Amino acid sequence: MSSILQRCVALSILLILHAGASHTFSQSPAAGRVYDVRAFGAKGDGKTLDTAAINKAIETAAGAGGGTVHFPAGTYLTFSIRLKSNIALYLDQGSTILAADPSEHKGAYDLPEPNEWDAYQDFGHSHWQNSLIWGIGLENVSIFGPGLIHGKGLTKRGPGARRASAPVTLSGASSPVGEGESREAMRGLGNKAIALKLSRNVTLRDFSMLAGGHFALLATGVDNLTIDNVKVDTNRDGFDIDACRNVRISNVSVNSPNDDAIVLKSSYGLGFARATENVTITNCQVSGYDLGTFLDGTFKRTQELAPDRDRVTGRIKFGTESNGGFKNITISNCVFDRSRGLAIETVDGGLIEDININNITMRDVTTAPIFLRLGNRARGPNNPPPGAIRRVNISNVTAYDADPRYASIIAGLPNHPIEDVRLTNIRIVYKGGGTKADAALEPPEGEASYPEPSMFGTLPAYGFYVRHARGIVMRDVEVSYIKDEQRPVVVLDDVSDILFDGVRAKRTAGVPFFVLRRVTDFNVRNATGVPDTRMEKAERETL
Repeated sequence: MSSILQRCVALSILLILHAGASHTFSQSPAAGRVYDVRAFGAKGDGKTLDTAAINKAIETAAGAGGGTVHFPAGTYLTFSIRLKSNIALYLDQGSTILAADPSEHKGAYDLPEPNEWDAYQDFGHSHWQNSLIWGIGLENVSIFGPGLIHGKGLTKRGPGARRASAPVTLSGASSPVGEGESREAMRGLGNKAIALKLSRNVTLRDFSMLAGGHFALLATGVDNLTIDNVKVDTNRDGFDIDACRNVRISNVSVNSPNDDAIVLKSSYGLGFARATENVTITNCQVSGYDLGTFLDGTFKRTQELAPDRDRVTGRIKFGTESNGGFKNITISNCVFDRSRGLAIETVDGGLIEDININNITMRDVTTAPIFLRLGNRARGPNNPPPGAIRRVNISNVTAYDADPRYASIIAGLPNHPIEDVRLTNIRIVYKGGGTKADAALEPPEGEASYPEPSMFGTLPAYGFYVRHARGIVMRDVEVSYIKDEQRPVVVLDDVSDILFDGVRAKRTAGVPFFVLRRVTDFNVRNATGVPDTRMEKAERETL
């Protein structure tokens, strides 16, 4: 159904409802398949728990073969809402689904279901029922309309994954609270606004979300998922798209200062490795403004750090959970503001391949503008070997005011290089200020470390740091800085088959453009201040 047609249908539904037919439909669903939650006893006063009424409306609609469950203007205080197949929730203008707080209201969220595989990903990724709105094994489900889902009573905390070997590091910008916390402490709490598992034909459109808990949306093993024109202002992850296929995300805005905004994952939460594939993300905005100030339009910037002690998050990312890998994905026409940069990571054995990213702008970049990381955390059955990153194209990127500590990074592992990456028409302006001492630094390998640019510390290059890589092409790339820089533009370490064509850079007199360590088949042409050069081998050279 087209967006225009769907809106026309929604308008027709509302006109019928406002004509006074809602009670008739609750008694005779075949008349229109629309079910007003007030007709089932919901008060919508923000004080009375409406959980039973909402779920009764959904059950009645599902029992009749499906229909639209309508939330007219009002505030519907509730614990877990259990979705069914062939059901749409319509949130009217002025309506709010409000997550109840178990410490303030008598009741609880549904218990997290058992999952024998939850040792391989954080607790939040392993359970779906402990959510405000959830569904498992569904088909033909929609949530739409201009209303609000407010996760006020949800928790953003949760225990980390259990593991027999090394201590678990929680997800990138996660709260430090919870790693050793008992799962019993989570009983009765909800930590996701919307959670869907092993479902298909799902549409989320036009509503807003505020304070969504650990995840505003966790979709795991969901196929044919469409998210359009949704606005999110949340305290941890925005959209977690995990082991999903055929996903379209468009025209969304996600503000998430404490964690990732739009994040693709491929965890082992289903009990098997499943790739996230055939995904388009387009015309989207991600940011790290102070919580709540995106939806209220003030866009405040007072928060400096996320809970992991790096600067605010709010980015688009692949990983960290990456057992199944990522394939056939495009990202285009997206804006990053006051957030970390683009991150493409696989550390749990999955493959990342056939990725196109185009037309990205970033301002106030709080870590590396571009971060590609192949690591070996190996969180999965039988300690999976490192995966691979290959056939990645990133083009037409403009970034301004990027954190001075971190160059853009392409970093694989010894004997496991990142392969076949093309960067084209890239413009990055860093804050600058790096010193000669910074230029002499030797970043750690951090093979099993949680993947963030900060894992390497301040980098010895200000523009690009490339280590353990081959088949890299940078064409029409320009980097510069605001404050004086004493670090070289590019440092290459254990790199083969790399081409720089039409590369421009601002640099201080006497500071090299390139530092080469263990580099083979190096080519540069049309670079500012550097003669066209080809080297078959360079153990330690500067240009």
